[in-house]
Amino acid sequence: MALARYLLKTIDGIDRPAIASGIPNAKGGMTTVLDLGANVDCNEQHLLQFAVMGSALVSALSGNNTPSVGLLNIGEEVIKGNEVIKKAGELLRAAGASGDLNFHGNVEGNDIFKGVVDIVVCDGFVGNVMLKTGEGVASMIGGFLREEFSRNPLTKLAAVAAYPILAALKKRTDHRRYNGAALLGLRGLVFKSHGSADELAFENAPGRAYDAARNNLLDRVQARIDHARPLLVGDPADAQPLEAATT
Repeated sequence: MALARYLLKTIDGIDRPAIASGIPNAKGGMTTVLDLGANVDCNEQHLLQFAVMGSALVSALSGNNTPSVGLLNIGEEVIKGNEVIKKAGELLRAAGASGDLNFHGNVEGNDIFKGVVDIVVCDGFVGNVMLKTGEGVASMIGGFLREEFSRNPLTKLAAVAAYPILAALKKRTDHRRYNGAALLGLRGLVFKSHGSADELAFENAPGRAYDAARNNLLDRVQARIDHARPLLVGDPADAQPLEAATT
């Protein structure tokens, strides 16, 4: 993140790049979450900027021009959360009222996997913990199924009968299929592969970058930022070098 920001610079109106990627949800679609680890400390303006950029990403790749945005919180009520989250909620509601965002409101962690909204916004510390937890759960499911269906002939027979469903579940929860996260907010396209990616996972990352280029992601992000510019206020502290999170 630090290198990309130094070489490409950020788009006017954006203080910090954010890592965004899709998480499979129960509706059969994807919930785009950002930030997933580029910025461990964020203020309310950063979260607003993430929401605007995430909306541009989903709009470009899915064709949905009004994707719904949720703010990750410990509850749906507007009075919950720390001061940064409460202030971010106020900014996001204002952006919704001005037509810059389709703001749903606060969402909780389980709503990501339910597919309650198209986009979930959070700081990079929370987002990265959530991502790694989801990957761990997916690996646990695969290991549990292998263990259970290798114990005795009866479970092996059940595995044969249930194979189509199990194969679909395994494919759906395989995080390697979703590798390739966009680093949004830069004057160029940057896609990040997971550090532990194998051949199958890495193969998906260039494809996501190609889709972004084919759908003019940079122009769409810039257009969204220009429209929301009256709400965006730069953070002078971000003129200093940033310490990138280890992801």
